[in-house]
Amino acid sequence: MIQLAPSLLSCDFSKLKDEIRTIEEAGCDVLHLDVMDGHFVPNITFGPVVIKGIRKLTKLPLDVHLMIEHPEKWITQFVEAGADWISFHPEATEDIGKVIELIKKQGSLAALTLNPETPLEVINPFLKELDFVLIMTVKPGFGGQSFIPEPLKKIEILSQKGIRVEVDGGIKLENVERVVKAGAQIIVSGSGIFKTSDTESTVKEFKRIFRNNIEKGLHSTSNNLQQKTVSC
Repeated sequence: MIQLAPSLLSCDFSKLKDEIRTIEEAGCDVLHLDVMDGHFVPNITFGPVVIKGIRKLTKLPLDVHLMIEHPEKWITQFVEAGADWISFHPEATEDIGKVIELIKKQGSLAALTLNPETPLEVINPFLKELDFVLIMTVKPGFGGQSFIPEPLKKIEILSQKGIRVEVDGGIKLENVERVVKAGAQIIVSGSGIFKTSDTESTVKEFKRIFRNNIEKGLHSTSNNLQQKTVSC
């Protein structure tokens, strides 16, 4: 199964409850929440208090992408707020293993996030502990950016190794098939869903594309993090 994870960063926060209900009813699988601290990336969004409020509005898994410095200081607060999945950037901490351990011990899924320029080799020491890898196809910090195609190679390599891959950045209906064919299993889209004229129809079209590619056998659905190394 390929999962669709709308990024709430692009929704209308004045109608947050309605926006969440719409994407739930349309068939989305996960909610993607971008947490930015104004230091690791040049933007500020929201923290555990807002996520706690969102948790009350939905039963969908909350996929929290931490774009913050020293994530180890905040893992407990985000888990308690309702984060089911937590991804973070290796550049944001001096002890990647410690952060992964904190996430896993508290019952959430753990992932490392790779920026377009971050080499795959960074994740090698941690593969057995990771539940998935988040590949960025834009530079993190702001929604609505244009898709960068070069990271598709990383997706292909990880998928061929049986590693579950989430992809985020500039994904819309016109380019999502490239991402799916590369082997992505979790698709994040913000403006590609919420900034369209009909959110529900857009979600259904994403899902149709997913089904078509699975039926054609163009997508790898394996999920095995036991491979020892990956590299470009």
